[in-house]
Amino acid sequence: MTTIKEQAKTHGCHDTTPTIAVYPGTFDPITNGHVDIIKRALRLFDRVVVAVAINSKKTPLFSLDERITLISTCFTNNKRVQVESTSGLIVDYAMNKKACAIVRGLRAVSDFDYELQLALMNRKLERKVETVFLMTGFRWIYISSSIIKDAARHGGDIGGVVPAHVLHALQKKYSG
Repeated sequence: MTTIKEQAKTHGCHDTTPTIAVYPGTFDPITNGHVDIIKRALRLFDRVVVAVAINSKKTPLFSLDERITLISTCFTNNKRVQVESTSGLIVDYAMNKKACAIVRGLRAVSDFDYELQLALMNRKLERKVETVFLMTGFRWIYISSSIIKDAARHGGDIGGVVPAHVLHALQKKYSG
């Protein structure tokens, strides 16, 4: 059985070492589901660049700098995870980072339709960058950043679905 690294090089991915994947999202805030996807992507790739997207269609609760800090804190001791902000086309960002893949997490069938459209457009724009779908771990399948923010806003117990420092940051946002 060939490894992803070997397959990537065979199929035209950048012939560089290490293999790099980009995991884009708004991460407002990062959840344990996101952390799970990043850790699992690290089993497949040498490095994961978490690309915190600037999305003009969304009004985030946390500033861009706060989101980068919250994510970075999750991976303080892991040099294989890099956290940056980006705007524009993710496929262009991935090419700039010399990434061979874009990682996307899927929670449900409803996610797949939208994600498939994105993957196909990215493939049309740049055939050298693959999209890799990772199913969310079963214990995180029901959570999203939006649901977590709504529960936190109304005083719900969100312990266990976000890292402890994110829980503290959410409580601080909604207590003031």
